[in-house]
Amino acid sequence: MFISAAVCVCSHTTAQTGPDELILKDGEKVIGQLQSSTGTAASFKSDALGVLTIEWSKVQELHSQRTFAAIPKGVPVKKSEAAKTPQGKVGFADQKVELTPVTTGAPPQTFPVAAFSDLVPQPEFQKALQRESFGKGWKGGASGGIAITDSTQKSQTYTAALNMVRAVPAAAWLSPTSRTLLDLTEAYGKLTQPHTPQIKTSIFHGDLEQDFYLSPRTFAFATAAVDHNFSQGLKLQQNYGGGVGFVAIKDVKQELDFRASINFIDQEFEVASLNQKLIGSSFGETYNRTLPLKISLAQQLVFTPAWNNTKAYSAIGGANLIFPVYRHFGFTTAVLDSFLNDPPPGFRKNSFQLTVGATYTIQ
Repeated sequence: MFISAAVCVCSHTTAQTGPDELILKDGEKVIGQLQSSTGTAASFKSDALGVLTIEWSKVQELHSQRTFAAIPKGVPVKKSEAAKTPQGKVGFADQKVELTPVTTGAPPQTFPVAAFSDLVPQPEFQKALQRESFGKGWKGGASGGIAITDSTQKSQTYTAALNMVRAVPAAAWLSPTSRTLLDLTEAYGKLTQPHTPQIKTSIFHGDLEQDFYLSPRTFAFATAAVDHNFSQGLKLQQNYGGGVGFVAIKDVKQELDFRASINFIDQEFEVASLNQKLIGSSFGETYNRTLPLKISLAQQLVFTPAWNNTKAYSAIGGANLIFPVYRHFGFTTAVLDSFLNDPPPGFRKNSFQLTVGATYTIQ
């Protein structure tokens, strides 16, 4: 299926000679530009109708003078082997794709449309192979909320969150090499009224993880996390560790990962005599999914037992939904539950947090 290495990634793109033409099985002709494609449908930008998603089963013919790279289904492309990826001008008929290489003398290739996972325009294909600086390629969202009451009782509540991911390389069809994850959540509030002590709430969680892929499905990682929860008497908890992870499910709509690590944990409480240093482990999972209407779900759960003090185990779990509203802006709702089995006397073990606010998607 692969063409000769003579068709290299660095080969120049020929001049374009007119729009693409797509003919449906009912005879209707659509003029425009092929954007991309999967094994089941094509994304086609019509001059008159905008971007359309058309199932290949409804297409009779397609002719394009632009150059595309065909990504084999189920086989992520390695950068070192990118030159072997089939590339050429695209034609389609009888549920088969024909690629005509732009190099002189190379014969066309024909294969079933279901044999590839994507058709990528050559400029986009070449760009994905280039190395990006650390400041580029980040995706995620920032959200915030506020509630203020000014009466006999005065209350102020602020919430903020930042969730970011940087995958290298960024293109999903390339074999992954590394990934950086950053999560920050903050909730602060205070309530005052005459002749009554002030009531304060302060909760903060932050974690940073760096993954290094050993294969498309397995990775080693290093992680650091900090937690502060005034409602549980926890002044500061620092958690450092490293381990391995496994990608159980991954497709265009969802990803489910499992992780296990060995950790060093330093706990500082409001009652200093309870401070302790622990050796433990973390067992966790994360799940991300794109739902209908472009709603995104992110969920995670981590359980952390301590081996030198078996009563000092903890857990944290959360989930958030982002509902798109307009362009990068959306509406978000999130829950975060923190469990600490050994808080100081007078404090509850469990801390539950529900936040609702606006979000800005970063792409």
